[in-house]
Amino acid sequence: MRAPTAPELSRADFLKGLAGVGGAAMLGNWKDAMAKPTPIQTRKIPKGGERLPIVGLGTWQTFDIGGDTEARAQRQEVLRLLFEGGGSVIDSSPMYGRSEAVVGDLLAAMGARDRAFLATKVWTWGEDKGIRQMKDSLENFKSPRIELMQIHNLVDWQTHLRTLRQWKEAGTFRYIGITHYTDSGLDELMAVMRTEELDFVQMAYSIGSRAAEETFLPYVADRGVAVLVNRPYEGGGLFRKTRGTPLPAWAAEYGIASWGQFFLKYVLSHPAVTCVIPGTSKPKHMADNLGAGRGPLPDAKTRDRMARMF
Repeated sequence: MRAPTAPELSRADFLKGLAGVGGAAMLGNWKDAMAKPTPIQTRKIPKGGERLPIVGLGTWQTFDIGGDTEARAQRQEVLRLLFEGGGSVIDSSPMYGRSEAVVGDLLAAMGARDRAFLATKVWTWGEDKGIRQMKDSLENFKSPRIELMQIHNLVDWQTHLRTLRQWKEAGTFRYIGITHYTDSGLDELMAVMRTEELDFVQMAYSIGSRAAEETFLPYVADRGVAVLVNRPYEGGGLFRKTRGTPLPAWAAEYGIASWGQFFLKYVLSHPAVTCVIPGTSKPKHMADNLGAGRGPLPDAKTRDRMARMF
């Protein structure tokens, strides 16, 4: 039954509804409805003061598609919705197969390079290999610059950080940072930030995995480092936990219309988080993700209430 004060639509239900109506007319109406959405919120990058949209796009697995025409058209629609919704951050890595090149091709075809805040990573050992890999990333993106270059999972970080600083000074990178994707890597990230000046850190954080809240996020905020959050859905695991469960009625107070938005708004309501980057290959998912960047964010009391559900 539908709750009288809040939508019970889960992401799965929402997508089934779209698919069930079917047909080109339905798809066209959905695209028209998304043509001029309310822009999502932005937050300041602590070092520099530039404002960044709080919902972006990850490309792990989802953009490693090669030359498949139909698949590329779908990803181009994902990018269109990202930009039309006010988003800009696209995160990739050489580890993600052909994702960088696919993003670069699509941005060029759309004439949209200047709308994108490109973030990628160096993921290899040795200075020469790192330089070659980063040059490849520039070629893949068809761009003389990359907004954010990160050291993937701290692989050979001392070596690569020297190069990142030099290329930032030269204007090839606007920002530099480090990343990890496990809770066990949080202490390592903090250890690096204690001795090194960085602009960004990227890490895993979700309503079901909150280890970063105790020490890491307060520390990062004190250091004035911007935070990108990966794995906010735990690889889809959070949706499996809530399958068949209606949203609580009070979620409507925060403009939450799906479990996906519930999960993202929890992450985004932490003041240390700058941007969340869930990966998707589906336009419907992109539209739903962007919804988490609009409307009020939960306060501290509501965050506790959300967390207790898990």
